[in-house]
Amino acid sequence: MWSKARRINRRNGRKSSRRRRCKANSHHYLDVTAAQPFTHLRVNVYPDGGIARSRVYGQLQLDWTNADKNTLVDLGAIENGAYLVGTNNQHFGLASTLLMPGRGVNMGDGWETRRRREPGNDWCIVAQAQPGIIKKVEVDTEHFKGNYPDRCSLQAARVTGGTDSSLVTQAMFWPVLLGEQKLQMDKQHFFESELEALGPVTHVRFNIYPDGGVSRLRLFGTLA
Repeated sequence: MWSKARRINRRNGRKSSRRRRCKANSHHYLDVTAAQPFTHLRVNVYPDGGIARSRVYGQLQLDWTNADKNTLVDLGAIENGAYLVGTNNQHFGLASTLLMPGRGVNMGDGWETRRRREPGNDWCIVAQAQPGIIKKVEVDTEHFKGNYPDRCSLQAARVTGGTDSSLVTQAMFWPVLLGEQKLQMDKQHFFESELEALGPVTHVRFNIYPDGGVSRLRLFGTLA
């Protein structure tokens, strides 16, 4: 059996497709090189047959044209288009869950790293939904009681070029947005007056010291 995915651009109806031979009882992954946003996808099978699941992985894009630049928006929310660039460790829980809506339902619904046996700290990098000025930060350690980080901090920068992989090294030298702050177990922490005035930024590096679990990270700000 052959399969072909046809993607339709919402603006100009542009179509792009590629056939690939399928195997029985297997996972098949197709890379998509198109950079523009799509709203619909049509999967064709040749000549016939069955498919158990079809998954489409991508990044959410919203139309910010008429957004109020004076209203606080969670620039770090995955539902607004933010995404995880990378992390050094996610042994017990994925770092991308920091960006999910709502509060965590349990410890599995949060970012948790392994216990460190060496110097240093754990970190993750978040690409914001839009460039903006961060005015308020929430760090939620809900459900993490004996395994929450002792402290946290944030670095931030306005990135205009490069690749996601190149940001890992660059982020080590970004300016400090939030200096080290003491954390408590199972609690929502809010930081506002503690934030440095860095102006518009596009990415943040969230540092936890030395390791542990955090349920959610919120980056409230205004659009640049």
